Amino acid sequence: MRKIKNYLLSILGFICLASFSTVQAREVLRVLTWPGYADPDIVKLFEGRFDAEVQVSYVVSDDELWSRTNEKEGSSFDVFAVNTAELQRYINKGLSIPLNAENIPNRHNQLPRFRDWSSIPGLTRDGKTYAIPYTYSEMGLIYNRKLVKNPPVSMEAMWDKAYQGKVLAFNTSNHNFSIAGLLLGVRNPFHLNKHEFNKAVDKLIALRRNVLTFYNSPEEAVEIYKENEIALVFGNYGDQQVKQLQASGADIGYVLPEEGAFAWLDCWSITRGVKNKKLAEAWINFMLEKSVSNALTERQGLQNTVTAISDDRDEKKIIWLEPIADYAEREGAWGKIRSGYTGNSF
Repeated sequence: MRKIKNYLLSILGFICLASFSTVQAREVLRVLTWPGYADPDIVKLFEGRFDAEVQVSYVVSDDELWSRTNEKEGSSFDVFAVNTAELQRYINKGLSIPLNAENIPNRHNQLPRFRDWSSIPGLTRDGKTYAIPYTYSEMGLIYNRKLVKNPPVSMEAMWDKAYQGKVLAFNTSNHNFSIAGLLLGVRNPFHLNKHEFNKAVDKLIALRRNVLTFYNSPEEAVEIYKENEIALVFGNYGDQQVKQLQASGADIGYVLPEEGAFAWLDCWSITRGVKNKKLAEAWINFMLEKSVSNALTERQGLQNTVTAISDDRDEKKIIWLEPIADYAEREGAWGKIRSGYTGNSF
């Protein structure tokens, strides 16, 4: 009897071990992305289809994305979302690796303007493609209709003393320096010389003195807006922010300033530390399914690269982001400005 019992226990142990091994063998995909790009139900659908576990981590700024992607020499994540202007430094450092287009057949679903990857600055290098376009938006100016009677015409409105303490700006180094440069009339706001950089520092110190605070995510901006008397919000997330604020009951307007509005094109890219490249490419391909891309637009208000959306905005006001020449310098200076730096130059 004891032998039979021991035999049954052995069989049971073997079954448990086999089950445990099966669970352990399940592939894991590590995704680093922005809020709204990988909702739980979308993730669950992918997991079921590919029998994989998806671990999603979120970032709220390009500075944070760069820092986290650099963790452990790029081995902490498999696939990440990054805009075309930022992508260059990932390629330069070898953190982003080329894709196999044959593993992304849904690329044929994309609109013509996004299908020719070689025509989009920043996506390719030496004939190799490093990222696939996913979503895009301009960064306009959101205003409270109750406090701002006439729609603002320029980003300069964020510096207007009439709105002191009633302005929300975004906590990022790259865009803020570019905006300052644009308003200062420099030749290229993405490449500031020493004199232009110091002038931009002064400009951003003045902004810090005029704003209520700097937000880190669209959700945080909504909460701050609801709890305070806010007149203006820099819309770093564009249509996504407009949709969230309107859903919260805010009576707002949205404009593209006369000097132009910067616009980003976010893409999916794969890290050099990827554990299963085909699974990462399957994720990118999945994101380009019409139902998934449409869900992004319906839920977040962001435009996708698969479905054409009618819009009467003036595309002449769009300024697509370009690679920054001085990432580290901007990031270091911004940290000091946020901390209360009051000097005239660095």
